[in-house]
Amino acid sequence: MFEFHADDYGLFPEQSRRILDCIENGVINGVSIMPNSPYLKECMEFLSWKDVKLTVHLNLVEGAPLTAGACEHISEDGAFNISFGKLLIVSYIPFLRKKYYEEIKRELGEQIKAVAPYFKDGYRLDSHVHYHMLPVVFDALADVIRENGIKVTYIRVPSEDLKLYKGIKLRPINRVKVMVLNTLARRNRRKYKEFFDKLENKKFSGVACSGEMNYENVKTLISRIDASEDFEVLFHPGAVLEDEDIAGLTSKDDRSFLTSANRHAEEMATKMLKDNKDVEI
Repeated sequence: MFEFHADDYGLFPEQSRRILDCIENGVINGVSIMPNSPYLKECMEFLSWKDVKLTVHLNLVEGAPLTAGACEHISEDGAFNISFGKLLIVSYIPFLRKKYYEEIKRELGEQIKAVAPYFKDGYRLDSHVHYHMLPVVFDALADVIRENGIKVTYIRVPSEDLKLYKGIKLRPINRVKVMVLNTLARRNRRKYKEFFDKLENKKFSGVACSGEMNYENVKTLISRIDASEDFEVLFHPGAVLEDEDIAGLTSKDDRSFLTSANRHAEEMATKMLKDNKDVEI
């Protein structure tokens, strides 16, 4: 019923080992892999014998694009540098949209190619900070899939029912994120209905409590989920703690998020859920 999923696998070796520990000693049974990480191949060797669901973590946020030199509009000084809000605005300005669309399309195509060795039976897709839900990005992704005949079995749709979080203290910014993503999800599902109808369908949780998927919050959340539904529950248990790796983070938001003590709380939540026999998972 539950896919307990960890994002950002492969970003750095030690960070990935922390996620690996949550597979071995916790409930994590799915990971999203960073296609543009220079450490991905090394980190995938750690994972090669694990029985976990793999997803491509399409990335327009952290690190350098694979199409370096061809992405002047979405990178600066060799690293991605474009906000979610800006791309949302760009999605509705025709002359800007065309430029970004072409560059994003090339980059997404290269990222999917880069992880081809790890996906033999079709691709599962999501994205860092859920950028794939943005109209210009989703349209570019849909065209990459169609034009290259790529077999896709699952695309994360981060749409949530806030009723599940009743009694849980949510950050106002997370409520706003949920409303925005729910709106974008409806747009993408409506425009690509026939495509989505062919994909695996899972409900989702993790944005409303983004950054605070601790044990108490997650225990409350999963107790309210309909046992007949498939659910992806998102965690970020891979803390970045090494000085060299922290210095290598190019996104200020990632630097704050991935070094937060909340990463350890989420790591512990995955382990406590496994140990608690009173929680049905």
